[in-house]
Amino acid sequence: MGKSTKLSVAVAALILGTSLVACDDGRSGAETAAQQFATAVSGLDVAGVAFDGKDAAAANDQLRGVFKALDPQKPAVEAGSITLDGDNASAPLNYTWKFGEAEWKYTVPANFRKSGDKWLTVWDPATLAPGLADSEILTKGAQSPQRADILGAGDVPLVTYRPVVNVGIDKPQLGAVDPTDSATRLAALVGVDPAGYVQQVKASGAEAFVSAITLRDEGRTITNEQIAAIPGARAIAASVPLAPSRTFARAVLGTVGEATAEQIEALEGALTAGDVTGIGGLQQQYDEQLRGTDAVVIRAQRADLTREQIQSAATDPRRVLFEVAPEPGTPLKTTIDPTLQALAETTLEEVGPASAIVALRPSSGAVLAVASGPGSNGYNTAMLGQYAPGSIFKMVDSLAMFRNGLTPDSKVECTPTLTVDGRTFKNADGYPESSLGSVTLRDAFAHSCNTAFIAARDTVSQGQLEAAALAMGIAVEAPSLGADAFLGSVPGEAAGTEHAASMIGQGKVLLSPLAAAMMAGSVAKGAPVSPQLVLNPDGGAAAAGTTSGSTAPAAQPSATATAEAPSTASGEPITAAEAASLGDMMRAVVTSGHAGFLASVPGAPVGAKTGTAEYGKETPPKTHAWIVAVHGDLAVAVFVEDGGLGATTSGPLLKEFLTAAG
Repeated sequence: MGKSTKLSVAVAALILGTSLVACDDGRSGAETAAQQFATAVSGLDVAGVAFDGKDAAAANDQLRGVFKALDPQKPAVEAGSITLDGDNASAPLNYTWKFGEAEWKYTVPANFRKSGDKWLTVWDPATLAPGLADSEILTKGAQSPQRADILGAGDVPLVTYRPVVNVGIDKPQLGAVDPTDSATRLAALVGVDPAGYVQQVKASGAEAFVSAITLRDEGRTITNEQIAAIPGARAIAASVPLAPSRTFARAVLGTVGEATAEQIEALEGALTAGDVTGIGGLQQQYDEQLRGTDAVVIRAQRADLTREQIQSAATDPRRVLFEVAPEPGTPLKTTIDPTLQALAETTLEEVGPASAIVALRPSSGAVLAVASGPGSNGYNTAMLGQYAPGSIFKMVDSLAMFRNGLTPDSKVECTPTLTVDGRTFKNADGYPESSLGSVTLRDAFAHSCNTAFIAARDTVSQGQLEAAALAMGIAVEAPSLGADAFLGSVPGEAAGTEHAASMIGQGKVLLSPLAAAMMAGSVAKGAPVSPQLVLNPDGGAAAAGTTSGSTAPAAQPSATATAEAPSTASGEPITAAEAASLGDMMRAVVTSGHAGFLASVPGAPVGAKTGTAEYGKETPPKTHAWIVAVHGDLAVAVFVEDGGLGATTSGPLLKEFLTAAG
């Protein structure tokens, strides 16, 4: 290569190098600094940021102080496009905060300065919030709207604000009195654990009011005078969402209280500590609809500003940066009849084991009462219980037999015992000899002849049994119910003794009391009943839907029975003619069978079916006691978990309920 050529290449390289240096104006470094600062602020940790004129640790402490009141929320911060001016640069920071459903967005400028070959962030509190001064912090105020009511049939309030008194020790009023003595005396008066309450009072601050109990004001027996007689004790009037009584439909409706840690975590910021929310039942399922939207106000104020200074100022010394007005919740409308619900609970109040009464209106599917007795210990036995139904399931058998050509007058053989694959089945103790031998299907049904129905297994397949169950609206999905429920499980395949057991409502056949009432209701309606409990499930939050599971363990009838997933509706629903034949046989249970005690119930004639299902491994085995009935446009199921015979245990409860219901 000649000298001139080499010189040309060198000059070209010099020109190109100079051009590249000129293009590298520092923009990429400034952009990196802006992105790093935005990311650090998003995490509320700028300790790793290089600042111009500010110690990083001091900046970090100030940032956390500014945003402390907004905890646990954090902002999402994104840096916009850089504007470059020599060794100085600026970029917009776009903030997004979320407070429940509320969203606060704002943009503030951030400045950067080049020092040597490094870009530094210029510290300024105004990069955290609009116009924020060096001595200011942010505060958050929130106010919940009044929680919406849960309404019953005819929009009668079931859960509404009712007066209460919060009883506790107001520590500033103790003076020189020993807090242990006052706390002990108050605990004894209101019936709470003295040791635990004393510890709670001691651990609370000097200015605290330490609640011992909240009492309904209506009907309370502990007076204000008794409370005031204890030094430091106070009764503070308030109102909270309550049902008519402590037990009224509690397992179905749920309660209202402070959000648990699990709820706060699950809702990702929609709830914070101290927020009031629904706990269990419809209150929790429809919490968003009932709660509404909180008011949110974000203010900037001097860090040293006290509450007293704010209250005494002629004008509010704080600046409002963001505000959202509260939106009230939407009442949840249900079909629960308050009179029938209270009657069902009163009927069960002396029953020791888990128990339930469900009443519904067949014509509309409206669920009128869903009561779980005190022995259920707060569990929703009425809707979520999973139990072998015993002989009430012979209603399903009979429908399958009708579809094979039988009628209530067809002859069947009722033998004292029947052996299937080495297992011997028998009728209930005391079965009348007059109904043995060749009897009508109606008679076998009225006296609940186990052997006659088990003998039908050769002509009624397990698949036909499942189809008949679906035809009566059980073991299917119920999208209009609007609440969690177990609506039954009937296997489509079974053989031998398992198929035989299915014919008498045992084996793997499971129903809830609600499903049992639906089965009876389908007879009264002449078509499958589609139950409905919640009338406006989309009033604010979509219903969770009907499931076969629950948040508490379901009672299992045996070690082998497990529930199957609900099916879709039957392709061949029960017809009016089939229902009339079943209604005829249910009436025979009252007129000639062992539910004659229902003949005296006033009003429309009662049709019924009793059921007793063995469970467990004890000798003799324990039994579930069932009875279902139709009475005009009312279908009722009564269940007692450990109750002997359906006729003798659940029957009297049914009679009491129907007679009082009128």
